[in-house]
Amino acid sequence: MRYLHTMVRVTDVEASLDFFCNKLGMVEVRRSDNPGGRYTLIFLAAAGDREAALKSAAPTIELTHNWDPEDYGEGRNFGHLAYEVDDIYATCARLMDSGVTINRPPRDGRMAFVRSPDNISIELLQKGAALAPAEPWTSMQNTGRW
Repeated sequence: MRYLHTMVRVTDVEASLDFFCNKLGMVEVRRSDNPGGRYTLIFLAAAGDREAALKSAAPTIELTHNWDPEDYGEGRNFGHLAYEVDDIYATCARLMDSGVTINRPPRDGRMAFVRSPDNISIELLQKGAALAPAEPWTSMQNTGRW
């Protein structure tokens, strides 16, 4: 398992970039707009991690800007922790065997979500290409929220 990023939702991209980049000294390493989903993702790394982060070899902060206004309140702006795993199916099976609920099963062979005992969302992402869809994951429904 490898730590990838922490996601936080932001309401004002410019103010957030001013804080994280100009004031804290982080650097933007990649950005993507998703018009269909109406959001922008901006990944920032510590200045000393810039080169490694460009190769996805250092952890980042993912700033998520949803284009439609939303009042997040305290706590809602924090999104999730993300970890890359060698085999998402084996990881989820091991977690289930340990009593962990798979809130968003890896139906696509790429992504799953679980929650910590304190309800912190944890995203699990398949290392490399997605695995071929397989049961029981393909038919498994979401449980709760993540």
